[in-house]
Amino acid sequence: MATFLLAFLLLSLLTPLLTRWMGTRVFYLIALLPAAAFVYTLTQTATVTAGGAVTESTPWIPQLGISLSFRVDTLAWLLALVVTGVGALVLIYCARYFSSSEPGLGRFAACLLAFAGTMYGLVTADDIVVMFMLWEVTSILSYLLIGHYTTKRESRGAALQALLVTTFGGLVMLIGVVMISFESHTTSLAAIVAHPAEGAVANWAILLILVGALSKSALIPFHFWLPAAMAAPTPVSAYLHAAAMVKAGIYLVARFAPGFADTPGWMPVLVTLGIWTMLVGAWRSLRQYDLKLVLAYGTVSQLGFMMIVVGFGTRDAALAGLALLLAHALYKAALFLIVGIIDHRAGTRDWRHLSGIGRREPVLAIITLIVVASMAGIPPLFGFVAKEAVFTAFIEAGQSGDGWGWIALIGTGIGSALTVAYSARFFWGAFATRAGQKDTALHASRWDIQLAPGLLAAATLVLGPLSGWLDQFLAPYADTMPGGGDYHLALWHGLEPALGVSALVLLAGAVLFWFRKRVSVLQDAVPPYVDAGHGYGVLMRAIDRTAARVTHFVQRGGLPQYLSTILVVFVLGQGFASLVNRTWPDAIVLWDYPGQVVIALIMGIAAVMAARVGQRMTAVLLAGVTGYGLVALFALHGAPDLALTQALVETMTLVVFVLVLRRLPPKIAEHNRPMHRGRRALIGTLVGVVMGTIGMIALGARQAPSISAELPRLSVEQGHGNNIVNVMLVDIRAWDTMGEISVLIVVATGVASLLFVSGRTADVPRVQGSRTLRSRVNRRRVVPDPTASNAGKDVTRQSWLVAGGTLAPGNRSILIEVLVRLLFHPAIIVSIYLLFAGHNAPGGGFAGGLLAGLALVARYLAGGRYELGEAAPIDPGKILGLGIFLAVGMAIASLFFGGVPLESAYFTADVPVLGHLSFGTSTIFDIGVYLVVIGLVLDILRSLGSEIDRQSEVAQDNDDDGGTDAGSAAASEARADAAGVENVTATPGEHAASGAGRETWEVTR
Repeated sequence: MATFLLAFLLLSLLTPLLTRWMGTRVFYLIALLPAAAFVYTLTQTATVTAGGAVTESTPWIPQLGISLSFRVDTLAWLLALVVTGVGALVLIYCARYFSSSEPGLGRFAACLLAFAGTMYGLVTADDIVVMFMLWEVTSILSYLLIGHYTTKRESRGAALQALLVTTFGGLVMLIGVVMISFESHTTSLAAIVAHPAEGAVANWAILLILVGALSKSALIPFHFWLPAAMAAPTPVSAYLHAAAMVKAGIYLVARFAPGFADTPGWMPVLVTLGIWTMLVGAWRSLRQYDLKLVLAYGTVSQLGFMMIVVGFGTRDAALAGLALLLAHALYKAALFLIVGIIDHRAGTRDWRHLSGIGRREPVLAIITLIVVASMAGIPPLFGFVAKEAVFTAFIEAGQSGDGWGWIALIGTGIGSALTVAYSARFFWGAFATRAGQKDTALHASRWDIQLAPGLLAAATLVLGPLSGWLDQFLAPYADTMPGGGDYHLALWHGLEPALGVSALVLLAGAVLFWFRKRVSVLQDAVPPYVDAGHGYGVLMRAIDRTAARVTHFVQRGGLPQYLSTILVVFVLGQGFASLVNRTWPDAIVLWDYPGQVVIALIMGIAAVMAARVGQRMTAVLLAGVTGYGLVALFALHGAPDLALTQALVETMTLVVFVLVLRRLPPKIAEHNRPMHRGRRALIGTLVGVVMGTIGMIALGARQAPSISAELPRLSVEQGHGNNIVNVMLVDIRAWDTMGEISVLIVVATGVASLLFVSGRTADVPRVQGSRTLRSRVNRRRVVPDPTASNAGKDVTRQSWLVAGGTLAPGNRSILIEVLVRLLFHPAIIVSIYLLFAGHNAPGGGFAGGLLAGLALVARYLAGGRYELGEAAPIDPGKILGLGIFLAVGMAIASLFFGGVPLESAYFTADVPVLGHLSFGTSTIFDIGVYLVVIGLVLDILRSLGSEIDRQSEVAQDNDDDGGTDAGSAAASEARADAAGVENVTATPGEHAASGAGRETWEVTR
């Protein structure tokens, strides 16, 4: 079973590509997979019929008891046959329904196949958590399939509506799943049902799970999403909304019924809402002129019918419920496919515009008559057998003293009469010849498009007389229900009460159809606002208005107000928790050594001064003092690794602040004076007090022994490293590191997206010609500069930085250029040393990446954005992508060798000269971290650095006179030619300017 799920996934991924080659013929190919699953399920029939189950299980999350376990018993066997059998026929039908020019055909085929695989997994999953995951996947895939026509607003709205409603039910259901798993001490569905938990928690859990079932199967009050979903292509309606997705809720109730049908609230909820849904759906179906909507509301009605039966909780009702489920899948899927044929050939689904189709399409009319008669419950079809079994079960329950039996019988009897009426309305509307109306023009189509509905009609025709033979396959599930029973499926049970009820239902339905005009008058009397769909629209508009008003109320201030709100909530919430706390440390140590007091005073003074100074740069430097004070504390406490990392992070933070401050006024509150200083000071003080109190409480809250004493041993034995910090980051707690580097990538993407408004620049800005070997050699040549002379003596200088000449003379420093040129390569080498030495000494991928990033920062600060391009002529996104690829690759590589995610492997060897070496996959993971950090720094430099430079230059050029700029650029180029140097690729205002007595630093020819 798991193999089939994997096959569904892989083939779904390949389907869009296959569609490009095969066109609509791809549906024949992908239909083979559900057909194979159908055959495989048939091979399990002997085990299922004997009352057994076919199981397979693979541990997945053993800590939570979750496994990829699958179990095929009678219920799963039947649903698997329906899902795969009808799915294969619908896919074959799609090959004739769609044309090769259909937009998004590959995506549609992939989603439909993936949905079939997901439903197969859902009905066979034995782990309730896995089942819930597949449950939610069906909602997502149905959203994609319903919204297939992306250019139509109706399609998009219907898809979103279905997603919101079913996902809401799924979230409520998730709470119930967690509760029932906790109460049952297992996630196995079979075990949960076999040994049902008792008590209030279990009762509420089951009711919450029912909410998910009701929303998925479109029962009141969630029923309105299903008719709206008819905006989807007809094959989607035939499969998702007749045979598969909406059956998920029915399946879930049937699965839990053997163990929880006696749960308080179960019977009232299912019977009441089921009857109400059956009546409302059938009544609304009688009002429709669109053949597809007739079937849609009829499906809502039948879903209410099935929900009553499968949830009734008796043995005979369970047997009747499975029969009804199978019958409905056969006739309703066929009817939707028939509507698709009529729509394709006639160009309309409105039966008021249809006439004479039955006379010209006798085969299609006969197929339709069979399945419509089965839906109405006319013998000898299988629909009649199922409906008579339902009536018998309710009559027997009522006779045994169960009042819900009589209620269910009356409700379903009235609903069945309405079903007969809309069944007759459907056939008459689609195939009747109307007086005074021309025959509808029909487009030609291949005969084999009728193959799928024909097979489904043949099945419902054959299963009626063979229902006694079918009983042996369905009875094992019914026998799991408590209370016993001896009913068996058969076409003829003699003259019994259920037969009389069936006759009355057929007669009442015929009368309703005969007097359809009077019924229509009664329906028109119902106010239009009595519509759940209308209520959904009102609710969504109210939510939108409320959200807009709340947003306007809470976000009408500036950043200080938002921060104040967050901090006040923190003080109130955590402060109250601290006040009621009863866990305090036994003793308070003010300091370990006097140096701590000095460092703390310096940090405190710097923090206060940072809040009071008027210059932004001064405030940033003072804030940096607090960070470097923390570096000193780490270093004096014997944590060199933390001190190194903190120092690098603090330095990088200062650089980012400096880059951002270039676009801000130099003075704080230069335009608007700060207000409410006292209030802000009070909030800041309270935050500090509360945070300090929380730290004290945390020190006294420990009850179990600390694991820190074991970390040295674990680091060496499990992580093969002596540096505890690095081993924890890349081995023991590598999941945390995975999350952190993912956040770094998101941050880099977010910063770049804000700065590169019109899209990222494709090329990294570089000096013109610097890519050639000749320029790389010539950049080291010492040449005379005739414009940089003193008293007639030529002055020659070596170019220390490639792009130094792109800076204006006033922005250059020979000292900085020399230092950066001398220190850049050693810094890169040291960063690589930190990367590989970090497993046993201070360092690691994070620290090494920060040091390499700071080296790039130095190149940028010394030579500008063109120097940054020369230092790292590669797109930062590629570095980020390579880093996360290595990290994730090492995370999942262990799965291919029978391990768990992020399990490390180590290779040890004795190498001459080097001695004993140990290299682990965690080191490759750390290399990924190293690259992610470098990519982040480089991306921020390109965003906050070079891109801001470019935008500033453009803004300056727009403000200046165009002629002046042109003249300045021409003069600069003339000086460059006179100096015998190669021109550089630079924007106006960035060309080097030189004068008497000054040196120029440019790329030489």
